[in-house]
Amino acid sequence: MATVTISLPDSLKAFVESQMASKGYGNVSEYFRGLVRDAQARENEARLEALLLEGLASGDAVEATPAFWSDLRKDAAQLLERDCFMSVHIRLL
Repeated sequence: MATVTISLPDSLKAFVESQMASKGYGNVSEYFRGLVRDAQARENEARLEALLLEGLASGDAVEATPAFWSDLRKDAAQLLERDCFMSVHIRLL
């Protein structure tokens, strides 16, 4: 695991220590890992929301019926089969 060193003024150090005590963190590293994980989760949620909004704005909606999923699976299987064939073919050359 990588090590990161940060400098904090006394007031922030006291805040971190109070957060550790009140929220059950075992040490400073656990507290900061929690903060980074929370920030990462927020970024992922924002990215997902942006992608969903992009999808909504991209055109006409398609109803996800059983036939739609069946066709999608068939298309995916064909693409996978083609890609596997191409991979084997290239290795043989």
